[in-house]
Amino acid sequence: MESYIITYDLKYSSNNYDDLIDKIKNYPKWAHVNESVWIVKSNTSAEDIRNNLTTVINSNDSLFVGTLTGEAAWINVIDSNSAIKECF
Repeated sequence: MESYIITYDLKYSSNNYDDLIDKIKNYPKWAHVNESVWIVKSNTSAEDIRNNLTTVINSNDSLFVGTLTGEAAWINVIDSNSAIKECF
């Protein structure tokens, strides 16, 4: 399973973040790092994750999905250290 970072910017305040967050939380392991930054573990590709998540955002919203490799360090993030460590 690979670790991926997901970050997004939904352009309009009327957008429903809940649908996007629900889709992210459907991955086997996930951690909420910052307001619009998540880490997930998945057997699928970054492109597959992007395609899955774009089903619940508008065409003008931005979305980035990238593979995480190597080490990471953090401070003052939303989720616990253990939740983030489980995604690596």
